[in-house]
Amino acid sequence: MDRLKEQFQKEEWSPYAAGVLLGIVGILAVWLSDSLLGASGAFENLAGAIGQTVAPQLFDNLYFNYVMRPEITWSGVLLIGIFFGGMVGALSSRTWKLRLNSDEQWKQVFGPSWPKRWLFAFLGAIVLEIGAGIAGGCTSGLAISGGMLLAPAAFIFIGAMFASGIATAWLVYGRRF
Repeated sequence: MDRLKEQFQKEEWSPYAAGVLLGIVGILAVWLSDSLLGASGAFENLAGAIGQTVAPQLFDNLYFNYVMRPEITWSGVLLIGIFFGGMVGALSSRTWKLRLNSDEQWKQVFGPSWPKRWLFAFLGAIVLEIGAGIAGGCTSGLAISGGMLLAPAAFIFIGAMFASGIATAWLVYGRRF
């Protein structure tokens, strides 16, 4: 029990322990909800729900009526769990604090203004979400859940994800990484 408590208090977990726990969460997700892990669709469901409330004519279309219905879905519940799980992890490792994205590489590339760095991170997340929408899933849906199913498309996606990450790092950081 002390060893488990010690593990929860670490700032960085062993990748083996984290992988085993991720596998258990994936199995529980299928068993309890009959759904695979995947979270990116929740943002579109939420955007559709807000959009149909604010501007119903604009969001009354094929995509939000049939593809990404504006409702609370399993992936929305998963997002809430990820948020609170992250908080519990940060609190248990005593690393919880508000950070201003003060990484030296970010400062060199995007400047000394932390709101500017936050804006670029936010814009990057929007691009990531649009890409996940076009691809039909995010990293958790395509790589983790697909990998658990040994789907060949998952392994193609994982290779493309690493290749695009390397290319993006090269574009953003040049030879400074």
